[in-house]
Amino acid sequence: MNDASVPPAELPFEGAITRFFETEAPEDVRSAIGKHRKTILRAPYPYDERMDEGAYEAELFALQIELARFQHWVQRTGARVVVLFEGRDAAGKGGTIKRFRENMNPRVARVVALPKPSPTEAGQWYFQRYIAQLPTAGQIALFDRSWYNRSVVERVFDFCTTAERDLFFQQVPGFERALVQDGIHLVKLWLNVGQAEQLRRFLDRESDPLKQWKLSQIDVDGLRRWTAYSVAIRETFEATHLDHAPWTIIKSDDKRRARLAAIRTVLSCVPYDGRDDDVVKTPDPKICGGPDLWDD
Repeated sequence: MNDASVPPAELPFEGAITRFFETEAPEDVRSAIGKHRKTILRAPYPYDERMDEGAYEAELFALQIELARFQHWVQRTGARVVVLFEGRDAAGKGGTIKRFRENMNPRVARVVALPKPSPTEAGQWYFQRYIAQLPTAGQIALFDRSWYNRSVVERVFDFCTTAERDLFFQQVPGFERALVQDGIHLVKLWLNVGQAEQLRRFLDRESDPLKQWKLSQIDVDGLRRWTAYSVAIRETFEATHLDHAPWTIIKSDDKRRARLAAIRTVLSCVPYDGRDDDVVKTPDPKICGGPDLWDD
């Protein structure tokens, strides 16, 4: 949390996150953060403690070896893989992607993190700029946020109209079916973080000069829209959890467990040659599953 000696004016957005914590956050959230300086794990999260660091590092190392095999298979066979990383702000998308690809060839495993649409892109079919980022043969595209911006962030902040969002929900099943029918392996991950843990991470970013760049005005404004996000997320799952393109929900309050579950999900979903099932295993069902696992 923030050092009280740091003047708010020197913090990003003039200390808006600290002010929210001190004056607007729900009492149970403030209480939880006041008792914990590190990861906050509380019900309905199924574990009381973070995963042991040594066990985490050992499992991550073994899984990254599997990712190297997976990468080799993608290159050799000309497979195309698309992984969507979605979730609330500070849910751990960037950190999970980093561990996924840190030992992979960046020409093979490419991160797609698109900025706000340009005027030209805003005038195009909504999916058009995402289509331009799809992988060619022998590539993996890791989307740090994706076309689902329309159904969640744009909905919460009124960046799209109700009609535009309804059209998105009508079109996305066919769009994703076309990707899968064309041979793309599509994996949709939703990282779910609790309100107290999200705010704790924001406070950590606010006070750390090496993390302040991660914060945006959307993050600040979104603090007051937790319920609106929950409604938009629930509606998104109801409309887009599809037989040909299902969602996998990962409880990400413990970043270590979440990263391992995300890697295991991708490796389990794509039938690559030489997979060591003793290493990949089934992702932890206590924190990884379908939309029934999601909670707000």
